[in-house]
Amino acid sequence: LQRMLSIAVEVDKSPNCSSCKIADVIFPFILNIPLRSQREAFLNTMGSQLLRCKLLELLFQHSCDVPTTLPLSLAKILYFLSHCSVLLQYQDETATWQKWDEMLEYLSLLLLSYQNVILAFPLAEHLRSSLTERMDLIIQKAKPKLQDSDDISHLDIHLKIEDFISRMQQVLGEPFPLQIMEKLNMLR
Repeated sequence: LQRMLSIAVEVDKSPNCSSCKIADVIFPFILNIPLRSQREAFLNTMGSQLLRCKLLELLFQHSCDVPTTLPLSLAKILYFLSHCSVLLQYQDETATWQKWDEMLEYLSLLLLSYQNVILAFPLAEHLRSSLTERMDLIIQKAKPKLQDSDDISHLDIHLKIEDFISRMQQVLGEPFPLQIMEKLNMLR
């Protein structure tokens, strides 16, 4: 399934558009996956970084009381940190801190996937372009065009993380479980 989804994204002239369409179709099924381990397995084994970005973006948009119209960017990821609530409805007796832990896990995964699509690797940095255009861009050594909303400061990051920590303190109290602190440090 993951290989078929990756191919479906790649064969389209606009991978960005096809990943949006595929994510819209898959998203309701992700909401109905009952166990965290199954959701994580599905998202972690996804072959297309671009499709994973789109699915995680939909998941966080779904969890925000006030969705944003920002394009997927570092600023939007910070927005999700400030405005998202527990991502999924749980039928089981999952502890509250584990719900927050899952949200931080997915936020880190979104950030890593976004970096892979846009910023990190020379061969992957043009994933929003079609396969034929991507080869030309790589040959030309063209740098990806960053969006204005990718220009965030360390102060922005610090303030959003502190705001998130205070929201979590209201819900969980203190001290936070070690897993939460490790994920916060990794995200920072």
